[in-house]
Amino acid sequence: MAIELVKEKYSNAINVVEIGRPGASVIKVGGETTLPFLFKEGSMPHAPVTALEIFDCEPTDWPDTLREPFGEAIKDPVKWAKAVVEKFGSRLLCIRLQSVHPDYGNRSSEESVSVLKAIAKEVKVPLIVIGCGDDDKDNDLLPKASQALKGGNCLFGIATQENYKTLTATCLADGHSIISESPIDVNIAKQVNILISDMGFDPRRIIMHTTMTALGYGMEYVYSIMERSRLAAFMGDKMLSMPFILFVGQETWRVKEAKEFGARQGVNWEIATAVSMLQAGADILVVRHPDSAKALTEYIETLMTNNKIPA
Repeated sequence: MAIELVKEKYSNAINVVEIGRPGASVIKVGGETTLPFLFKEGSMPHAPVTALEIFDCEPTDWPDTLREPFGEAIKDPVKWAKAVVEKFGSRLLCIRLQSVHPDYGNRSSEESVSVLKAIAKEVKVPLIVIGCGDDDKDNDLLPKASQALKGGNCLFGIATQENYKTLTATCLADGHSIISESPIDVNIAKQVNILISDMGFDPRRIIMHTTMTALGYGMEYVYSIMERSRLAAFMGDKMLSMPFILFVGQETWRVKEAKEFGARQGVNWEIATAVSMLQAGADILVVRHPDSAKALTEYIETLMTNNKIPA
C-alpha cells in the first residue's frame, strides 16, 4: 500500500531583496514559500548564495591555513578583493571595515573609507559592507562608507536593538539595504525589524542576522530559532519575512577545532557549519576560505537542480 506524504502549503513568502550596483551584477535572495529545498511543498525562486569575506587591512590574527590561499594579496585589500572575485569566482563580496577598531589598528574612518572606495572601483560584484563592531566607531564610520557608495544598492550592517538609528538613517538616505541583528531570539529579531521599519525603512530591504555559532557549539539552538522565524513568516508575520544572512567564517575560524590538524580540518568545519545553516534557511553564507565557498556553491547548485521535482 502506497503511503501518501503529508505536504505543508503556505500562503506567504519571504521577501525578495536585491543587492547590486547599476551597471554591475545583481543578486537576488529570498522569495521562498517553503522550508529549505522542499520543492514539492513550495518554491525557492532564488538560490542561496555564498560570499567570501575580506578585511580592509591585513588580518594578522587569521591562522596560516586561512591566509595561505590568498598569498601576498592578503596584505593589500584591493588586490585581495580582486583575487577573491577574479581568481576564486566569488559573485558576492563581503568587506569588513575592521581597521578602525581600537584593538585592530585604530585607523581613522577616512582611511577605511578610502580603501573601501578603491575596492568598489576595482570589483563589479555586489557588496556587503560590515562595520568593526565597536558602536562608537561604527556610528562615525558607516555613514561615511554609506555615502561613499551612495546609489550602489549595497547591503550594510550591522543594526542592533541598541544601535540601529544611525545606520538606518544613512541607508535610507543613500539607497542601501540593511542587516538587522538579534542574539538568537525570535522576539528580539522581530523587534529590531519593527524599530528599523518605524523609521520609514522598507522592510523588504532588510536581511536578518540571528547570530550563530559554529558546528558543535550549540548550533541546534540557532537552527531552531531560524526555523521558528521562517515558519512565523510563512504564517503571515511580515516583520519576520526577511531573508537570512549568516557569518559562518567569522564563527568557524575562531574555534580551536578549525585551527587544528591543518587546513582541511578548518575547511571541513566551515563547510559542515554552512550546510547545516542552509538547511535551517540561510540565504547568504559569508565564509572565509575559498575552498569552502567553492564546495558550498557546488552543493547549492546540486540541491537546486537535482531536487527540483514538480509537486
